[in-house]
Amino acid sequence: MKLPENTSAYVWGAAIGAIAVAIVGFSWGGWVTGGTSMKNAATAASDAKVAVLAPICADRFRAQGDSAVKIAELAKSSSWDRGNVVEKSGFATMPGSKTTDSDVARACAEILANPTTPKT
Repeated sequence: MKLPENTSAYVWGAAIGAIAVAIVGFSWGGWVTGGTSMKNAATAASDAKVAVLAPICADRFRAQGDSAVKIAELAKSSSWDRGNVVEKSGFATMPGSKTTDSDVARACAEILANPTTPKT
């Protein structure tokens, strides 16, 4: 079999084109590797868990008898310490779990310390 004279040029053109497509795809095309995809999925799952469980924690915290006093104390404490206060209270431990998720506790503390006013 006889190859055309420009075969080398075609092969180099195809290789350079493939490299260019890969660079453009990963840089601007939104392509990601499998590892990055798994990290993004884990982050999204964690964020979703916090978004669902933090309001439950806040409701449980507000349901205690002296919640107004404890919420006022929580609002006065430093933002770094608020999550620890909620963790120690036990309200960030969800039923069926033996441990407290610190991300849920921090989000719960922020909900309690910075209540939003309802829009009218």
